[in-house]
Amino acid sequence: MSIVITGATGQLGRHVVEALLHRNIPASEIVATGRSVEKLADFEARGVQVKPMDYADPASVAQALKGARKVLLISSSEVGQRVDQHRTVIEAAKAERVELVAYTSIANADTTGMKLAAEHQETEAILRDSGVPFAILRNSWYLENYTDQLPGTLAQGALAGSAGDGKVSAASRADYAEAAAAVLVAENQAGKIYELGGDHAFTLAELAQEISAAASKPVTYQDLPADDYAGLLAGFGVPQPFADILADSDLGIARGDLHVTGSDLRELIGRPTTPMPAAVRLAVAAV
Repeated sequence: MSIVITGATGQLGRHVVEALLHRNIPASEIVATGRSVEKLADFEARGVQVKPMDYADPASVAQALKGARKVLLISSSEVGQRVDQHRTVIEAAKAERVELVAYTSIANADTTGMKLAAEHQETEAILRDSGVPFAILRNSWYLENYTDQLPGTLAQGALAGSAGDGKVSAASRADYAEAAAAVLVAENQAGKIYELGGDHAFTLAELAQEISAAASKPVTYQDLPADDYAGLLAGFGVPQPFADILADSDLGIARGDLHVTGSDLRELIGRPTTPMPAAVRLAVAAV
Protein backbone atom coordinates (compact mmCIF):
# COMPACT_ATOMS: atom_id res chain seq x y z
CA MET A 1 0.00 0.00 0.00
CA SER A 2 1.40 3.35 -0.99
CA ILE A 3 1.05 7.13 -1.06
CA VAL A 4 0.82 8.34 -4.65
CA ILE A 5 1.85 11.88 -5.58
CA THR A 6 0.50 13.00 -8.94
CA GLY A 7 2.39 15.66 -10.85
CA ALA A 8 5.54 14.89 -8.86
CA THR A 9 7.72 16.28 -11.64
CA GLY A 10 6.45 19.77 -10.82
CA GLN A 11 7.94 21.98 -8.15
CA LEU A 12 5.17 21.46 -5.58
CA GLY A 13 5.14 17.71 -6.14
CA ARG A 14 8.89 17.42 -5.64
CA HIS A 15 8.60 19.35 -2.38
CA VAL A 16 5.88 16.95 -1.21
CA VAL A 17 8.02 13.88 -1.89
CA GLU A 18 10.88 15.49 0.05
CA ALA A 19 8.52 16.35 2.90
CA LEU A 20 7.29 12.75 3.12
CA LEU A 21 10.85 11.45 3.17
CA HIS A 22 11.70 13.99 5.87
CA ARG A 23 8.82 12.56 7.90
CA ASN A 24 10.52 9.16 7.64
CA ILE A 25 7.91 7.63 5.37
CA PRO A 26 9.76 4.70 3.76
CA ALA A 27 10.79 5.61 0.23
CA SER A 28 9.36 2.32 -1.01
CA GLU A 29 5.89 3.44 0.14
CA ILE A 30 5.99 6.68 -1.88
CA VAL A 31 5.00 6.67 -5.55
CA ALA A 32 6.11 9.71 -7.55
CA THR A 33 4.30 10.06 -10.87
CA GLY A 34 4.53 12.32 -13.88
CA ARG A 35 4.76 12.47 -17.64
CA SER A 36 8.54 12.91 -17.76
CA VAL A 37 9.76 10.22 -15.37
CA GLU A 38 13.38 10.99 -16.18
CA LYS A 39 12.90 14.09 -14.03
CA LEU A 40 12.31 11.75 -11.09
CA ALA A 41 15.49 9.71 -11.46
CA ASP A 42 17.00 11.26 -8.32
CA PHE A 43 14.03 10.10 -6.25
CA GLU A 44 14.15 6.65 -7.81
CA ALA A 45 17.82 6.41 -6.81
CA ARG A 46 16.71 7.04 -3.22
CA GLY A 47 14.21 4.17 -3.35
CA VAL A 48 11.03 6.06 -4.24
CA GLN A 49 8.75 4.24 -6.66
CA VAL A 50 8.49 6.12 -9.96
CA LYS A 51 5.62 5.56 -12.39
CA PRO A 52 4.64 7.31 -15.61
CA MET A 53 1.29 9.08 -15.45
CA ASP A 54 -0.44 11.50 -17.78
CA TYR A 55 -3.67 13.07 -16.54
CA ALA A 56 -5.02 12.82 -20.10
CA ASP A 57 -4.27 9.08 -20.35
CA PRO A 58 -6.72 7.09 -18.19
CA ALA A 59 -4.76 3.85 -18.62
CA SER A 60 -1.58 5.41 -17.24
CA VAL A 61 -3.53 6.93 -14.35
CA ALA A 62 -5.12 3.60 -13.45
CA GLN A 63 -1.74 1.85 -13.57
CA ALA A 64 -0.03 4.52 -11.46
CA LEU A 65 -2.71 4.23 -8.76
CA LYS A 66 -2.57 0.44 -8.48
CA GLY A 67 -2.27 -0.45 -4.80
CA ALA A 68 -2.61 3.15 -3.66
CA ARG A 69 -3.72 3.79 -0.10
CA LYS A 70 -3.70 7.58 -0.31
CA VAL A 71 -3.41 9.93 -3.27
CA LEU A 72 -2.34 13.56 -3.48
CA LEU A 73 -4.06 15.01 -6.52
CA ILE A 74 -1.99 18.06 -7.43
CA SER A 75 -4.11 20.19 -9.72
CA SER A 76 -3.14 20.04 -13.38
CA SER A 77 -1.23 22.95 -14.89
CA GLU A 78 -3.31 22.78 -18.07
CA VAL A 79 -5.93 25.45 -17.43
CA GLY A 80 -9.06 24.67 -19.40
CA GLN A 81 -8.48 20.91 -19.32
CA ARG A 82 -8.27 20.39 -15.59
CA VAL A 83 -11.77 19.14 -14.83
CA ASP A 84 -11.66 16.09 -17.09
CA GLN A 85 -8.09 15.32 -16.05
CA HIS A 86 -8.93 15.52 -12.36
CA ARG A 87 -12.04 13.39 -12.90
CA THR A 88 -9.85 10.68 -14.42
CA VAL A 89 -7.70 10.54 -11.29
CA ILE A 90 -10.70 10.56 -8.96
CA GLU A 91 -12.37 7.72 -10.86
CA ALA A 92 -9.17 5.66 -10.75
CA ALA A 93 -8.86 6.34 -7.01
CA LYS A 94 -12.43 5.18 -6.51
CA ALA A 95 -11.75 1.98 -8.43
CA GLU A 96 -8.78 1.33 -6.12
CA ARG A 97 -10.90 2.03 -3.03
CA VAL A 98 -8.29 4.42 -1.68
CA GLU A 99 -8.52 5.67 1.88
CA LEU A 100 -8.06 9.32 0.93
CA VAL A 101 -7.68 11.68 -1.99
CA ALA A 102 -6.17 15.02 -0.96
CA TYR A 103 -6.68 17.72 -3.59
CA THR A 104 -4.80 21.00 -4.00
CA SER A 105 -7.54 23.55 -4.60
CA ILE A 106 -7.56 27.35 -4.28
CA ALA A 107 -8.15 29.57 -1.25
CA ASN A 108 -11.76 30.41 -0.42
CA ALA A 109 -12.97 28.18 -3.27
CA ASP A 110 -16.54 28.26 -1.99
CA THR A 111 -16.82 32.05 -2.22
CA THR A 112 -14.26 33.31 -4.75
CA GLY A 113 -15.30 34.69 -8.11
CA MET A 114 -11.88 34.32 -9.71
CA LYS A 115 -11.90 32.75 -13.17
CA LEU A 116 -8.94 30.60 -12.15
CA ALA A 117 -11.07 29.06 -9.40
CA ALA A 118 -13.83 27.67 -11.64
CA GLU A 119 -12.09 24.36 -12.39
CA HIS A 120 -11.15 23.95 -8.74
CA GLN A 121 -14.79 24.46 -7.77
CA GLU A 122 -15.90 21.84 -10.30
CA THR A 123 -13.26 19.39 -9.06
CA GLU A 124 -14.38 19.85 -5.46
CA ALA A 125 -17.93 19.08 -6.59
CA ILE A 126 -16.76 15.92 -8.37
CA LEU A 127 -14.99 14.79 -5.21
CA ARG A 128 -18.07 15.41 -3.09
CA ASP A 129 -20.22 13.38 -5.49
CA SER A 130 -17.69 10.57 -6.01
CA GLY A 131 -18.03 8.77 -2.71
CA VAL A 132 -14.23 8.77 -2.37
CA PRO A 133 -12.92 9.91 1.04
CA PHE A 134 -11.26 13.26 0.41
CA ALA A 135 -9.54 16.25 1.98
CA ILE A 136 -9.29 19.67 0.37
CA LEU A 137 -6.11 21.75 0.58
CA ARG A 138 -7.19 25.23 -0.48
CA ASN A 139 -3.88 26.94 -1.21
CA SER A 140 -3.47 30.68 -1.54
CA TRP A 141 -0.74 32.12 -3.80
CA TYR A 142 2.89 30.97 -3.82
CA LEU A 143 5.49 33.51 -2.76
CA GLU A 144 7.39 32.21 -5.78
CA ASN A 145 4.71 33.72 -8.03
CA TYR A 146 6.42 37.01 -7.17
CA THR A 147 10.02 36.11 -6.30
CA ASP A 148 10.52 34.16 -9.53
CA GLN A 149 9.75 37.38 -11.42
CA LEU A 150 12.29 39.46 -9.50
CA PRO A 151 14.85 39.87 -12.30
CA GLY A 152 12.24 41.58 -14.47
CA THR A 153 10.82 43.57 -11.57
CA LEU A 154 14.25 44.88 -10.65
CA ALA A 155 15.12 45.67 -14.25
CA GLN A 156 11.94 47.71 -14.65
CA GLY A 157 12.05 49.27 -11.20
CA ALA A 158 8.36 48.49 -10.89
CA LEU A 159 5.93 45.77 -9.88
CA ALA A 160 2.74 45.93 -11.93
CA GLY A 161 -0.67 44.50 -11.08
CA SER A 162 -4.36 45.13 -10.66
CA ALA A 163 -4.73 44.14 -7.00
CA GLY A 164 -5.28 47.62 -5.55
CA ASP A 165 -4.96 47.56 -1.78
CA GLY A 166 -6.05 43.93 -1.54
CA LYS A 167 -4.00 41.56 0.58
CA VAL A 168 -2.73 38.14 -0.46
CA SER A 169 -1.83 35.42 2.05
CA ALA A 170 1.07 33.99 0.09
CA ALA A 171 3.36 31.27 1.43
CA SER A 172 6.18 29.24 -0.05
CA ARG A 173 5.71 26.08 -2.09
CA ALA A 174 7.64 24.25 0.61
CA ASP A 175 5.11 25.42 3.20
CA TYR A 176 2.17 24.10 1.20
CA ALA A 177 4.04 20.88 0.45
CA GLU A 178 4.71 20.26 4.15
CA ALA A 179 1.01 20.79 4.83
CA ALA A 180 0.08 18.26 2.16
CA ALA A 181 2.51 15.74 3.62
CA ALA A 182 1.08 16.31 7.10
CA VAL A 183 -2.43 15.54 5.84
CA LEU A 184 -1.26 12.46 3.93
CA VAL A 185 0.39 10.90 6.98
CA ALA A 186 -2.37 11.80 9.44
CA GLU A 187 -5.41 9.69 10.19
CA ASN A 188 -9.07 10.73 10.04
CA GLN A 189 -8.64 13.37 7.34
CA ALA A 190 -11.71 12.49 5.26
CA GLY A 191 -14.03 15.48 4.97
CA LYS A 192 -11.46 18.00 6.15
CA ILE A 193 -11.20 21.31 4.29
CA TYR A 194 -8.12 23.41 5.00
CA GLU A 195 -7.83 27.10 4.08
CA LEU A 196 -4.09 27.53 3.66
CA GLY A 197 -2.19 30.80 3.53
CA GLY A 198 0.76 32.64 5.00
CA ASP A 199 0.68 34.06 8.51
CA HIS A 200 1.03 37.66 7.34
CA ALA A 201 -0.94 38.83 4.32
CA PHE A 202 0.48 41.72 2.33
CA THR A 203 -0.44 44.16 -0.41
CA LEU A 204 1.54 44.38 -3.63
CA ALA A 205 2.64 47.86 -2.59
CA GLU A 206 4.12 46.35 0.58
CA LEU A 207 5.79 43.68 -1.55
CA ALA A 208 7.34 46.39 -3.75
CA GLN A 209 8.63 48.16 -0.64
CA GLU A 210 10.33 44.99 0.57
CA ILE A 211 11.90 44.38 -2.83
CA SER A 212 13.16 47.97 -2.89
CA ALA A 213 14.66 47.63 0.60
CA ALA A 214 16.31 44.27 -0.15
CA ALA A 215 17.76 45.44 -3.47
CA SER A 216 18.68 48.94 -2.27
CA LYS A 217 17.05 50.47 -5.33
CA PRO A 218 13.66 52.10 -5.95
CA VAL A 219 10.89 49.66 -6.86
CA THR A 220 7.32 50.93 -6.96
CA TYR A 221 3.96 49.23 -7.32
CA GLN A 222 2.01 50.31 -10.39
CA ASP A 223 -1.69 49.52 -10.07
CA LEU A 224 -3.27 49.20 -13.52
CA PRO A 225 -6.75 48.57 -14.90
CA ALA A 226 -7.12 44.84 -15.50
CA ASP A 227 -7.22 45.18 -19.29
CA ASP A 228 -4.01 47.22 -19.25
CA TYR A 229 -2.28 44.73 -16.96
CA ALA A 230 -3.35 41.82 -19.17
CA GLY A 231 -1.99 43.71 -22.18
CA LEU A 232 1.29 44.29 -20.39
CA LEU A 233 1.62 40.58 -19.58
CA ALA A 234 0.80 39.66 -23.17
CA GLY A 235 3.49 42.07 -24.31
CA PHE A 236 5.98 40.12 -22.23
CA GLY A 237 4.98 36.89 -23.99
CA VAL A 238 2.21 35.54 -21.75
CA PRO A 239 -0.51 34.00 -23.96
CA GLN A 240 -3.46 36.39 -24.01
CA PRO A 241 -6.03 34.00 -22.49
CA PHE A 242 -3.74 33.29 -19.54
CA ALA A 243 -2.80 36.97 -19.24
CA ASP A 244 -6.52 37.70 -18.87
CA ILE A 245 -6.81 35.05 -16.14
CA LEU A 246 -3.84 36.49 -14.25
CA ALA A 247 -5.26 40.00 -14.40
CA ASP A 248 -8.61 38.65 -13.20
CA SER A 249 -6.79 36.93 -10.33
CA ASP A 250 -5.40 40.29 -9.26
CA LEU A 251 -8.96 41.62 -9.20
CA GLY A 252 -9.68 38.67 -6.91
CA ILE A 253 -6.85 39.78 -4.62
CA ALA A 254 -8.40 43.26 -4.57
CA ARG A 255 -11.67 41.68 -3.36
CA GLY A 256 -9.90 39.62 -0.71
CA ASP A 257 -10.34 36.27 -2.48
CA LEU A 258 -6.79 35.14 -1.65
CA HIS A 259 -6.74 36.52 1.89
CA VAL A 260 -6.77 33.66 4.40
CA THR A 261 -7.49 34.68 7.97
CA GLY A 262 -7.15 31.33 9.73
CA SER A 263 -4.06 29.47 10.91
CA ASP A 264 -4.53 26.09 9.19
CA LEU A 265 -1.20 26.21 7.36
CA ARG A 266 0.85 27.14 10.41
CA GLU A 267 -0.87 24.46 12.48
CA LEU A 268 -0.35 21.73 9.88
CA ILE A 269 3.35 22.43 9.43
CA GLY A 270 3.98 23.09 13.11
CA ARG A 271 5.91 26.31 12.59
CA PRO A 272 5.41 29.86 11.30
CA THR A 273 5.01 30.14 7.55
CA THR A 274 7.78 31.59 5.41
CA PRO A 275 7.70 35.41 5.80
CA MET A 276 7.45 37.41 2.58
CA PRO A 277 10.39 39.70 3.52
CA ALA A 278 12.67 36.70 4.10
CA ALA A 279 11.67 35.14 0.77
CA VAL A 280 12.31 38.45 -0.99
CA ARG A 281 15.74 38.86 0.56
CA LEU A 282 16.81 35.37 -0.49
CA ALA A 283 15.50 35.88 -4.00
CA VAL A 284 17.19 39.27 -4.40
CA ALA A 285 20.48 37.80 -3.19
CA ALA A 286 20.20 35.11 -5.86
CA VAL A 287 19.61 37.50 -8.75
